[in-house]
Amino acid sequence: HKHRWESLKLPFQPLHKVLKSAKTSEKNCRPRHVWFILGAISKCLKVSHSSVQTIVSNYKHHGTTQPSYRSGRRRVLSPRDERTLVRKVQINPRTTAKDLVKMLEETGTKVSISTVKRVLYRHNLKGRSARKKPLLQNHHKTSRLQFATTHGDKDRTFGLISCF
Repeated sequence: HKHRWESLKLPFQPLHKVLKSAKTSEKNCRPRHVWFILGAISKCLKVSHSSVQTIVSNYKHHGTTQPSYRSGRRRVLSPRDERTLVRKVQINPRTTAKDLVKMLEETGTKVSISTVKRVLYRHNLKGRSARKKPLLQNHHKTSRLQFATTHGDKDRTFGLISCF
């Protein structure tokens, strides 16, 4: 990835020579031609003088103008940990975020509940609270079937209460 100013043919000495001369000079006593060149570059590119100066100082400090790809906060969970969480929830959808946090703490990774929820949400696993309704048991099913067979031959108005 090239910057705009690297591809320009400027009418003065190449930028890397300027940067080397700026490296060798002391901070307080920069050669006068460096300021002229920085100003000319900023005019050619139509960017501010400070932007060019920042690029030059980054080059002097790091030796390259490429951006650092490891900038930003490190991720708490590795991709492997995220896959493990997703697999656990897909196997047992009733697993809570607290259970997953405890499982991760056993392996030595300390995370918060909101981090676990965020990971699951990223994998399209959205948490909802389960209904507090009892499931049908076998004796419920048999009593319903018995009621349906005994009253199945009656017309549809059976069991309706008239309001008149």
